[in-house]
Amino acid sequence: MNGSDYKLREVERIEIVTLIDNYVDVLLRNTDVVTRPPLAKGEELPTDTLLAEHGLSLLVTVSRGENKHTLLFDTGYSKVGVPYNMAQMEIDVGQIEAIVLSHGHMDHTGSFYTLLDQISKKVPIVVHPGAFHSPRYFGLDDGRRLLFPRTLVREALEERDVELLESKRPTFILEDMVAVTGEVERTTEFEKGLPNATMELEGKIQPDPISDDQALVLNLKGKGLVVISGCSHAGIINTVLFSRKFTGIEKIHGVLGGFHLTGPFFEPIIEKTIDALKKMAPEVIMPMHCTGWKAIQRFSEEFPSSFVLNSVGSKITLS
Repeated sequence: MNGSDYKLREVERIEIVTLIDNYVDVLLRNTDVVTRPPLAKGEELPTDTLLAEHGLSLLVTVSRGENKHTLLFDTGYSKVGVPYNMAQMEIDVGQIEAIVLSHGHMDHTGSFYTLLDQISKKVPIVVHPGAFHSPRYFGLDDGRRLLFPRTLVREALEERDVELLESKRPTFILEDMVAVTGEVERTTEFEKGLPNATMELEGKIQPDPISDDQALVLNLKGKGLVVISGCSHAGIINTVLFSRKFTGIEKIHGVLGGFHLTGPFFEPIIEKTIDALKKMAPEVIMPMHCTGWKAIQRFSEEFPSSFVLNSVGSKITLS
């Protein structure tokens, strides 16, 4: 596989609105890259606020000339968070033209069916076939296994008559302005996935590589690739390297999303991740969701000019 197999069209503008993330701060200020939601719409402070939860959901809009397209990337943990925040931000669910799910875990699929039922038109759903696998487990230090809830059910989607795009290979959507990586090749020596994740396959419990992990890839005109991850269970560096490989584009302009560097297993690879990203020299780095406080702090220190602190309601504009 190489860049000649695929052609990701350049876009002139990218807007990424955070509908759900782990963190919200209404006092953050605007910069040249990020616009924060207003503290108040009128003359007095509101009695309500945007919600944060352990999940991720992003509204991504790409523009090329007169053509403009919007997709929803993941849907948070709860059934209420994303729809509530969209209402607070006065975002019309009807503008969504496609839904991409990064993987099948519940903190990325929580309001999926709720939102799907609010969209009147038939939209493509891009998902790795492994996202439907069940049962899957999360192991605890005391030896217990917690069952992941089965949030994605193929039969439930078939009943809704959706356009289901299942693929392990890269998928191009919205006039080839957006690529979904499909299954990410794992080539780095330090990104080894979630060690306590298991799955039942053919009646046996075995390690779960979370092969359904996938990301968005955009090609910003004259500036390079923008890679948007959900959780990076395949590793954020593996994800960027694979994005380079299948698009044939070397320059990396932005890396955003969940980098999964939290906790005692992943914190030892924070510095290796930083070193690898420094070689790629992205102009925008915006860690989210499962990246973890220690890693986010280190990114802020090592990338002072490109780091952006995320918060629910923030809008990144790249052009």
